[in-house]
Amino acid sequence: MRKITSILLTLIMIFGFSARAFDTDKVNVLTESVGNYLYQTVKNPVVSSVGGEWTVLGLARSELGIPDEYFENYYQSVTQYVKDRGGILHKRKYTEYSRVIVALTAIGKNPQDVAGYNLLTPLGDFEKTVWQGVNGAIWALIALDCGNYEIPQNPDAKIQATREMYINHILQKQTPDGGWALSGDYADADITGMALQALSKYQGNNKVKSATEKALARLSDMQNESGGFASYETETSESSVQVLVALCELGVSIRDERFVKNTKTVLDSLLTFYDGEKGFLHTHNDTTNQMATEQCFYALVALKRAGENKNSLYNMSNTDWGYLEQIKVKITFELQNIFPFGKLLKGESK
Repeated sequence: MRKITSILLTLIMIFGFSARAFDTDKVNVLTESVGNYLYQTVKNPVVSSVGGEWTVLGLARSELGIPDEYFENYYQSVTQYVKDRGGILHKRKYTEYSRVIVALTAIGKNPQDVAGYNLLTPLGDFEKTVWQGVNGAIWALIALDCGNYEIPQNPDAKIQATREMYINHILQKQTPDGGWALSGDYADADITGMALQALSKYQGNNKVKSATEKALARLSDMQNESGGFASYETETSESSVQVLVALCELGVSIRDERFVKNTKTVLDSLLTFYDGEKGFLHTHNDTTNQMATEQCFYALVALKRAGENKNSLYNMSNTDWGYLEQIKVKITFELQNIFPFGKLLKGESK
């Protein structure tokens, strides 16, 4: 199978495909090829921004038939990590919680009970979550929405967070030119893409819709003739990743006329960073980069899912830990509060 995939990939890179089949076939073959590479490279994913959650997310959402044992091993690693740290993943960077929540939800595990700790609870502290800046609010919202989780009450929080507070915080941080950035008044493609991913579920809100349209217009202006995007004046694969995922989450075609420059789409740009054998480069002058490969892979997965009309990358209601499971937990929790023996419902002793 891998030999056939390699042959197909070579043919695609040389000749390409025509008409509508072009993107679909290329994305499918590349997704399988890069997915196999990551599966073989990241043999034991751990809690980490490289060699961890992004690989797990991509592989879990790719539907490539990765063995369940792979994800179970990751879960056991997370459980031990959480236990060893007394449930504290980081004292300042709350995106650590968000990233792990997303990965656990992707593999059908419950982030509300990991070694006895609810990893969503820290996100109930508004001030500590946004301490990192707008990216803290962005990823908190993505993490909460990926499994449609309620924000738990955080007894230590000075300000209890709500979804509306995170949404408003993101809207308030929109730059004058219509996008988002970690700092300054000029939009950054990466952060703008991430913000749009977080806001994608709230397009029924007029303020969010208006902010989204401004941001899309800004991204269209920022797009290069290559179809790609730059960060700090350097075109990178990761910048294209975040914009591509944002378009998929919003249901905007990569062939939308706003995002085609010189006949090139954001996907066309992304593929120029492929090393032709294993993974992706960070910049065109780079060698194969692990972080870039992991992010480019989940962008391909997002596009593949969009092309197949499946739930988006961050809409995980189709995982084992979906809405029905969450309802069961809510009912159990309420019963535990009503009856002193409620814990027996979970098989716990007195």
